[in-house]
Amino acid sequence: MSSPRSAGGDLRRHKIVLYNPMAVFHTMPLGLLAIASNLDATRFDVRVIDARISGDAHADVLREIDDALCFGVTMLTGRPIGDALNILRAVKANRPEITTVVGGWHPSLFPIETLAEPSIDVTVAGQGEATFSELVEHLANGARPADIAGTAYRKGDGIASHAARPLVSMDAFPPPNFDLIPVERYFAFKGRRQLDYIASIGCNYRCAFCADPFVYGRNWKGMAPGLLGDEIERLWRQYSFTDLNFQDETYFTHQHRVAAICEEFLRRGLEFTWAGTLRADQGVRLPEETWKLCVRSGLRRVLVGVETGSPAMMKKIWKDTTVDAVLETAAKCRHYGIGAIFSFIVGFPDETDDEIEYTLALIKTLRAMSPQFETPLFYYKPYPGSPLASAVKDQVPRSLDEWARFDYVAGAAGSWVAPSVYRRVERFKFYNRMAWGAETPVKRPLQRLARWRARNDYYAFPVEKVLVETFRPSEALS
Repeated sequence: MSSPRSAGGDLRRHKIVLYNPMAVFHTMPLGLLAIASNLDATRFDVRVIDARISGDAHADVLREIDDALCFGVTMLTGRPIGDALNILRAVKANRPEITTVVGGWHPSLFPIETLAEPSIDVTVAGQGEATFSELVEHLANGARPADIAGTAYRKGDGIASHAARPLVSMDAFPPPNFDLIPVERYFAFKGRRQLDYIASIGCNYRCAFCADPFVYGRNWKGMAPGLLGDEIERLWRQYSFTDLNFQDETYFTHQHRVAAICEEFLRRGLEFTWAGTLRADQGVRLPEETWKLCVRSGLRRVLVGVETGSPAMMKKIWKDTTVDAVLETAAKCRHYGIGAIFSFIVGFPDETDDEIEYTLALIKTLRAMSPQFETPLFYYKPYPGSPLASAVKDQVPRSLDEWARFDYVAGAAGSWVAPSVYRRVERFKFYNRMAWGAETPVKRPLQRLARWRARNDYYAFPVEKVLVETFRPSEALS
């Protein structure tokens, strides 16, 4: 390992290469920005490479690692693991001595198991800012990873593992340095000047299908409103974004903080729209004056994880909210002209046909309430670490290569979902999507027929579905 000092005795800047694997969405790589921004810029020269927007990301990586101290990858469970493995193996083939580090959701769930992959040297679990900073300081000083909280790594013939660090206030770390990424390219890929931002980390809730309680211990930390206001104003003046997309797990956790942030935006004269995550029960508890304040400050859309329309299933998955709360929050959104994405899941282990029908009925109700409401429907996939996953643990992949073929985004259902249920849900998804979208002269006949089918719950002989999927496949998936 090279010395941190050059021949002349001056401190060297060590290059750190960070990689975001290929995925189907273009959210800015906020996790990588968080750990990169916490490094001493006089000591470390960070290069962020994002496969989603790079013309030839693998070539970029192999060029940059020639003189790099270490190579880091964020690893999301599912398909992105495939690209992560390809680049990690290529990096090790080109520079066997370089230290490779992986962090993110999957290593946080499987810090030790992930090290079964020979191209990975160190895993980082949980909130990574302090852990990664300490790790690269060790490497810069010529030391091996040792006794660093939040890491796991090989030690002799075994593996040394240290528990993840407790969640720390985001105010303790520098704000993300967006100069490390080509912000304008993300705007271009998104088709709008939308800036992504994380203003809080963690989640206080216990949903049985989710890995958050396992990773964050049902803890939550948010930026102070004043500091957030300072940073958002600076970024708005620098990048002239027109929409701010909060990527928090639960943005509306504390209503007084939400109101204070709105007041910061208004006081500073910031002119943009914004979107955030909202639980249905939080929407019910949000005071009318805060709803109005949110709208005045630019709130355009909320994302509400409903998951199911069945009261019984709500209890089974420990959602800790109600269908009535969903409908009340939806009514609030409609009243204030706010768009909403109400996301749903079907195919839970032991879910009955009646419970699925409750979900489909609630989706139809919400879609009919407002043209600004969307209701994406996904199949349950067992996220490791969650209590519900234990019911189908024999279906959960073991190796990273198997996880790379386990797609959380695509429409495949688990093997425990009956073919008849899958067929019913797929037809429902198609006609529900077609029925309630904004009408156009070209689509109007199909939309009206789809609306009739949805209202009458009649999906037999889906000729329109076959035609659209054959001649307009992209439209069928939109």
